[in-house]
Amino acid sequence: MVITEIFKSIQGESSFAGLPCVFVRLTGCNLRCHWCDTAYAFHGGQKMTPEHVLDRVRSLGGNVVELTGGEPLLQKETIGLADNLLAEGYRVLIETSGERYVGDLAREVVKIVDVKCPGSGESGRFNLANLDVLERKDQIKVVILDEKDYLYARDFMETHAIAGRVDEILFSPVFGKLPPRQLAEWILRDNLEVRVGLQIHKFIWDPETRGV
Repeated sequence: MVITEIFKSIQGESSFAGLPCVFVRLTGCNLRCHWCDTAYAFHGGQKMTPEHVLDRVRSLGGNVVELTGGEPLLQKETIGLADNLLAEGYRVLIETSGERYVGDLAREVVKIVDVKCPGSGESGRFNLANLDVLERKDQIKVVILDEKDYLYARDFMETHAIAGRVDEILFSPVFGKLPPRQLAEWILRDNLEVRVGLQIHKFIWDPETRGV
């Protein structure tokens, strides 16, 4: 496997926000979202065996592990790594762009699946087959740049009956671009049952800091 970094921090996004979590950031991504905050994971990285990754995760302690990127599902070893983490008793999350099929992952893995809006430059890339394998415990996340993105996300949720598929729908403003209050007001205006996500790690540490 090619790994950009492995570190322990506070989970900043999803319904797990605020919890200690070990992050395994895999190298490589096939998308180029305009607002991406982890472009440093597109290239480089260190070659590690899955066993080496497990050793590093064990050394950091904790119960929750997130596989992220980049795009973690570009590397075929990710599925086996998730299985091994589950076998050792970890609660395993994966954050993925939505373009890769998630159905080959174990059911126990919590899949946090993005829907890309027009502001990302990568809209229309969502793999609709993912909707058939998501369960209530899984989560849909949308990063929103402006009202056009918000309306796109709102319509996607309605068209595909997302509220009937997963318990957690997360709308997150692009940090430093869309004021959270504005997003909250749109959600309240339209009476949407979605969770506002604020990337709390960027409020705790400098937004440019790696490994936190």
